[in-house]
This record gives sequence, structure tokens and C-alpha cells, in this order.
Amino acid sequence: MSKKGERLILGIDPGTARVGYGLIAQSGNRLRMVEAGCIQNTPAMSQSERLSRIFERISEILAQTAPDVMSVEQLFFAKNVTTGLTVAQARGVILLAAARAEVPLAEYRPLQIKQSVCGYARADKKQVQEMVKRLLGLKEIVRPDDAADALAAAICHAHSAILERIQVKK
Repeated sequence: MSKKGERLILGIDPGTARVGYGLIAQSGNRLRMVEAGCIQNTPAMSQSERLSRIFERISEILAQTAPDVMSVEQLFFAKNVTTGLTVAQARGVILLAAARAEVPLAEYRPLQIKQSVCGYARADKKQVQEMVKRLLGLKEIVRPDDAADALAAAICHAHSAILERIQVKK
């Protein structure tokens, strides 16, 4: 999965209906996509069934991919607090899965992720998807958009690590 000297970063875009995930490999300034996908829950599932499935699938993904770090998008409460609370529950089981797997965790606000990936904190979804494609050297835009958002979270962490190394050298 990873080559010698590469660092694996698993990005997560939390949700209850869909959770996006994206694994990238970082070697210095180079980034490549390893895999990306989406955990899809059905509308017929209860919230507890959704949370249980999210926990199980994230735990499986962590076990299969053995990332060095997991980068998770923080919550942004816009207008619908109820939706925000259910997504917070999903984030909780995602963070629990990381803790159980002993995978270090990094969290970034949506505006930080957009700024890191696009250079503009108010970028729209299409701009983020296009930049994810370019930064990872992909031929196509990653679908669904939850997977692209997860890759963006991983890229954000990779960029943060690069900046840290530059600052340490000074």
C-alpha cells in the first residue's frame, strides 16, 4: 500500500448518511492517492444503526490501511443544529475508532481545509474537487464529493506537516 519513506494520511469527511474517506501517501512534497470511498448508510437505518456501521467500517479501514495519522474535518454549524448534532455523534464514533486503533488524530475546520487545498477559504465544492484532482495528479474528479472532501482533509494535514518542517529548519 505505501512505499518506503511514505507517510499515510487518512482523511475523513464525517456525516451520518455518508462518510467520505480518502487515503493519501506523502513523500516529502509529493502526494498520491492510495484509495478513496464512501461509507453509505440507508435512510431506513436508525441513528444507532448508522453510528454502529460507521464505527465498524472506520475501524476496518484503519486496520486495513494502517495510516500514520487520521485527519478529520471539524463540525461547522450553519443553520440546522439538529443535523449538526447527529453529525457530531458520527464524529464521536469516528474519533473513538481512531483512539481504539491508536492512530494519532488531526482536526481541521472546513475553512482551513479549503484554504490549504485551494488557497481560498471560501472556495466552493467544485473548486475543492478540481484542486484535489490536480494536487494528487488524477485524471478525473473524485466521486462522490464526500470522498473528495476526505482527500482534501488529508491534503490539508500533509500541507500542515510540510509547513511545520519548513519552520523547524529556519
